[in-house]
Amino acid sequence: MRIQVKRTGGFAAIVREAQVDTGDLPDAEEWKALADEALAASGESPSAGVPDGFHYALTIGDRTVHCADPGLTEAQRKLISRVLKEGA
Repeated sequence: MRIQVKRTGGFAAIVREAQVDTGDLPDAEEWKALADEALAASGESPSAGVPDGFHYALTIGDRTVHCADPGLTEAQRKLISRVLKEGA
């Protein structure tokens, strides 16, 4: 499964993108569970968020959902952090 994160917004409006392909990872099931939980709490269209806050587009497989700070769930926050840290 491919998980992509695109972060936009923030004070400097710098776009950051990363992706992880979990297919060969030893903890692929953990990634899948976290991705499923993050998808369940996300909206299909971009949320308003707050001025100078970050907005995220999460693409998991063929589905893209949107979320924004400060309204991220714990699963969304964990998934976004892991992808941005481990993704290339």
